[in-house]
Amino acid sequence: MNFLRKQLDKIKAPFQPGEKYEKFAPAVNAFDTFLFVPNHTTKKGAHIRDAVDLKRTMITVVLALVPALIFGMWNAGYQYLHQIQAEVGFWEAFSHGAWKILPMIAVSYGVGLGIEFLFAIYRGHEVNEGYLVTGLLIPMIMPVDIPLWMVALSVVFAVLIGKEAFGGTGMNILNPALTARAFAFFAYPTYMSGNQVWVSEAASVDAVSGETILGSLAAGNSNIEYSSLDMFSGLIPGSIAETSTAFILLGALILILTKVGDWRIILSGFIGAAVMGMIFNAVDANALTNFPWYNHLIVGGLAFGIVFMATDPVSGAQTFKGKWIYGFLIGLFAVMIRIFNPAYPEGIMLAILLMNVFAPTIDHYVVQGNIKKRKKRAAKAQANLKTA
Repeated sequence: MNFLRKQLDKIKAPFQPGEKYEKFAPAVNAFDTFLFVPNHTTKKGAHIRDAVDLKRTMITVVLALVPALIFGMWNAGYQYLHQIQAEVGFWEAFSHGAWKILPMIAVSYGVGLGIEFLFAIYRGHEVNEGYLVTGLLIPMIMPVDIPLWMVALSVVFAVLIGKEAFGGTGMNILNPALTARAFAFFAYPTYMSGNQVWVSEAASVDAVSGETILGSLAAGNSNIEYSSLDMFSGLIPGSIAETSTAFILLGALILILTKVGDWRIILSGFIGAAVMGMIFNAVDANALTNFPWYNHLIVGGLAFGIVFMATDPVSGAQTFKGKWIYGFLIGLFAVMIRIFNPAYPEGIMLAILLMNVFAPTIDHYVVQGNIKKRKKRAAKAQANLKTA
């Protein structure tokens, strides 16, 4: 490590203040802080000293995403291969999925980090690590066969409009990854919806079907061939890493134990979805309303969205009570949208983006409510002192 440290110091020398390439220092420093802990320390004032910084927080989220990503790679290959051959080996399925998905991840990181570096150089600040998570989330919530140039355009829109336009990391009001998905969804709807986009090569191979459970229900078909166990384990078609609730909950456990993700949002999100599912189960209207409420929790992108998107500390609610309200409404609206509007059977995206906008309002009224309670207690205490 000392050898690597010395080599990096040599490389950084021309980029130090007052040197020839000082302007490009943020780009070089980004590689340094990615490999080593920053060597600057606080000199004065009151500070909280902790080993956890933004880089470690982002790395923790990435590690929590890995189980769902690995399963998603295997499932992408399995969903395709098991329809065209009798037996599917693990590595055969995983290799096919990785061959499809790894280029998407490379494009997402290459384009997104490139824009981040340019803005850091232009604005003269250090490169933030926030895109480490966003760059992985974007391909994980996309269909497996979406063209790479669409992934690139979605990343450009998410970083420029959803993030940098508001000032960069920590300033955005919308979740950048969902902003990318929303752009792709409305700009290229034929590549983001339908029965031929969720399984690899379903559009080009006649023997392969890519129909999802929610798509089938939205079309009025109540005869679902998958069991609740299949839905929970993830052996179903869908977005790359959104199908396995089991591996998503494993990621949720990592986030909760490391205190990176707030359990209040996760729990209240599932409660809200369950409540809305129960309400619709009481109405015998169509295949979606008759779909058991507990299956709503383990199918589609609901679990992935609640665990990894709704818990975004920047675009979500900040107060404890606000987090309960925020998460509950996300789950409530997600199921409501997928049932009320068959054109959007995957309602978690719109539900989270909607609540991103209202999160500051929720926190405002929570804070104002606390202020009013304290004023009432203060007034009562003052009245008691006068009568004493």
